[in-house]
Amino acid sequence: MQYHSLKQPSKQVVFLYLSLFVRLPLSISICNFAEDGAATRGMFVFGSSLVDNGNNNFFESRAKADYLPYGIDFPNGPSGRFTNGKNVVDLLGDQLKLPSFIPPSKDPSTKGSKIVHGVNHASGSSGILDDTGSVAGNVINLSQQIRDFEEETLPELEAELGCKSSESLPSYLFVVGVGGNDYMFNYFARRSYLQLGLEAFTRRLIASLAQKLQKLYSLGGRKFVVMSINPLGYSPVLHRPNFIGSPQALSQAAQMYNVQLKIQLDALKRSMLDFNFALVNTYNIMTNIIQNPASTGFEDTSNPCCKVTSQIQGGNGVLCDRGGKTSANRTRNVFFDGLHPTEALNFQIASKAYASTLEFDVYPINVRQLAQL
Repeated sequence: MQYHSLKQPSKQVVFLYLSLFVRLPLSISICNFAEDGAATRGMFVFGSSLVDNGNNNFFESRAKADYLPYGIDFPNGPSGRFTNGKNVVDLLGDQLKLPSFIPPSKDPSTKGSKIVHGVNHASGSSGILDDTGSVAGNVINLSQQIRDFEEETLPELEAELGCKSSESLPSYLFVVGVGGNDYMFNYFARRSYLQLGLEAFTRRLIASLAQKLQKLYSLGGRKFVVMSINPLGYSPVLHRPNFIGSPQALSQAAQMYNVQLKIQLDALKRSMLDFNFALVNTYNIMTNIIQNPASTGFEDTSNPCCKVTSQIQGGNGVLCDRGGKTSANRTRNVFFDGLHPTEALNFQIASKAYASTLEFDVYPINVRQLAQL
C-alpha cells in the first residue's frame, strides 16, 4: 500500500503561528492587568471637593483651592486640592502603589500616556443633583463628569491602550465621593427643597446616584469605591454666622443618607452580579476620631486649621483666606478649613478604607480586597 506523505509546513508559517501565540496573551494583559506591582491598574474619580485633584483650577469658579495655604504640605504646593497636603484619593493611590497622582480631567495635559492609570473628574462644590453647586458659580456636576468620562476619557483611553474600554475598565477602581454638598449647600441652604421633606429629598438623592452608578457600570466599570457622607454636624462651618441648618439636622441627614446608600448598593449588587463595591464609612471613621481624638494623635477636632472668614465678615465660612496663616502642627487638626479634612485625617480614612476588616469602617469588603477581585 502506498502512503502519501504529508507536506511539512514551511518555516515561515510556523514562525507566524508562534508569533500569534506569543502576542495574544500580551495584548490581553495590557487591557486586563495592573502594572508595576500595583494592586489595580488605576482609578477613575467622580465627586466633590473631598476628592477633587484640581479640576476647578481650569475654569472660572468661586470654589477654588489653588492658593496658599492650600497645598502647604503638598509636594508641588497649591494644586487645587481642598486640603493642606494629599487628599483621600492620593492616599488610596499610595496604598495601591500607583506610580503617580491621578491627573485632573480638565488639565489640557491630561492625555496620552498620562491617563493609563486613571483620570480624576471630580469638581469642588458639585453634588449628586445637577443644581447643587450653583452657589459657587461654575462647577462640573456629577452628570457632566460622567458625560466627560464617556465622551472624552474613554476614546482617549482606548486609543492609548489599543483595546476596547469594556476590556480594560474592569481592571480599574471607580471612586465616587459625593453627597454632602446636596444637603449643606442645597437642601438646607437654598430653602427650595425644604418643603419636600428630608426623607423624600434623601430618596431623590439615592435614586439619582443609583442611576449614575448604573451608567458607569454600563460603560464598563465593575469595581466601585463609594464614600459615605461625612459627619456634617461637626463641620466648623456650622459654627459660622448665617449658616442655615443646625448640627443636629445635618447629622440626621447624613445618617439617613448613609443608611439608604448601603441598602441601595446591596440592591445594585443583587441586580448586577459582577457589580462589586467597597462602601467607605467616612461618617463612622471621622466620628470615632472626633469623639476619641487622643487614640489617633489628634487634638483639635472642631476648629479649622487655617484662617476662615465668616459670611458676616465678607467671607464664605468654608474656604481658607488667601495667604492666611495656619496652625503650626497640622497633624493634630481634623479640619483644615471650614469643611475639608486635613491630610492627617485623610490618611486615617484611606488607611481604614484600604485595609480595615471591620464593617464599621468599610463594607462589605475593603479596597484592597476589591482591587484583587
